[in-house]
Amino acid sequence: MSSQDTPGARLAAFAAGLRFESIPAPVLRRTEDLFLDWVGSALAGKSARAVQAIEAYASSMGPADGSAEVLMTRRMTSPHFAAMVNAAASHVVEQDDVHNGSVFHPAAVVFPPALAVAQAIGASGREFLAAAVAGYEVGIRVGEFLGRSHYRIFHTTATAGTLAAAAATGRLLRLDAAQMLHAFGSAGTQAAGLWEFLRDAADSKQLHCAHAASAGLASAYLAQAGFTGARQILEGAQGLAAGMSSDADPARLTAGLGSRWATAETSFKYHASCRHTHPSADALLLLMREHRLKPDDIAAITAQVHQGAIDVLGRVVVPGTVHQAKFSMGTVLALVAEHGYAGLDEFDRHFLAPRIAVLRDKVTMQLDTEVDTAYPQRWIGKVSVRTQDGRTMQARVDEPKGDPGNTLSRPELEDKARRLAAYGGAATPAEMDGLIARTWGVADAPRMGRWLPA
Repeated sequence: MSSQDTPGARLAAFAAGLRFESIPAPVLRRTEDLFLDWVGSALAGKSARAVQAIEAYASSMGPADGSAEVLMTRRMTSPHFAAMVNAAASHVVEQDDVHNGSVFHPAAVVFPPALAVAQAIGASGREFLAAAVAGYEVGIRVGEFLGRSHYRIFHTTATAGTLAAAAATGRLLRLDAAQMLHAFGSAGTQAAGLWEFLRDAADSKQLHCAHAASAGLASAYLAQAGFTGARQILEGAQGLAAGMSSDADPARLTAGLGSRWATAETSFKYHASCRHTHPSADALLLLMREHRLKPDDIAAITAQVHQGAIDVLGRVVVPGTVHQAKFSMGTVLALVAEHGYAGLDEFDRHFLAPRIAVLRDKVTMQLDTEVDTAYPQRWIGKVSVRTQDGRTMQARVDEPKGDPGNTLSRPELEDKARRLAAYGGAATPAEMDGLIARTWGVADAPRMGRWLPA
């Protein structure tokens, strides 16, 4: 097989050749939904210390003016630094989207470079949407290709995200298939991001997204200038799969290209926590409603989960920060039991509360064969509760709130975006009204200009 007929080359050709007119209308509408959801998350990250540190770095290193917008501060800078900051900001409050099968958060690494480059080159709304879809389709397939073994050690949003950012940028720059493959090569050789940061409650997750977005953007611009990258960076003998996976499947890179639209499979987040906690949280809410339980009735909670949840969430027993608490199954289920929702305010105000700590310590995770076999294509939620009076009861959900079959409506997405913007103090209600209206009409925009007033 020549390097021009590999799965990676076919994926690059698809991304380079994708046209707005070939994307089904429901997929385009879903992309608009995902864009609004991402903007809200990016605005919500404004006050996070880690994000402010990355913005301070970008401000000191990048131009004081430019063609691309940093949403949280509304300053203009180069596309490279705008993408960096917007990516960091959009992945900190744990409300950005997720694709189940790839365990990948596309919005945080696709929309930052797509918006920055579209603003810089004066691309239309249609070109912007097509680029975003290219980024989603590539990033999701790379995440699926790398498999479950990859995710145990590597943060897929950081690794596959670099390729996704390159695809979105390359589509806007109108790279041909050969150039896009070179962009993939440069992006893949920079792919990085390890889960070890969870043990220390470190800030690395924001750096992961910032790096993926900016490195992918740079890879596409370099390819446009004739810079070459490894043509088999994904499936080659010393490529990503060889170094980062033991169960990679190259067929996943091209499965259903042009007929299966993975973008439309992407889920929205309801709770403000790691997605691995959501199925159990929804199952616990269902159980408590059905049996009219109060938090004080609970003696023990067992969350029956897939191995990926144990790999990621098992590192956090007693969280030391708000962000670390979002990766604590015990804390999330305690907040859900006590407040009916694990939202931004619940984490900020209550994650260390004594009642939450007591409930947290009653939670254990248990590997469940059915749940693990279904994962990652389906994220089933199963919980078992033992009450203080000795009863045992179970509940399950087959599609957590936000999944495509149990999705958020446009009014719900609008409400979520408004709440996220208010949380970050980054936009007024009137500004959000205007932003939402522009989002629903983005396909008709002749040029992607500023998204918020100066």
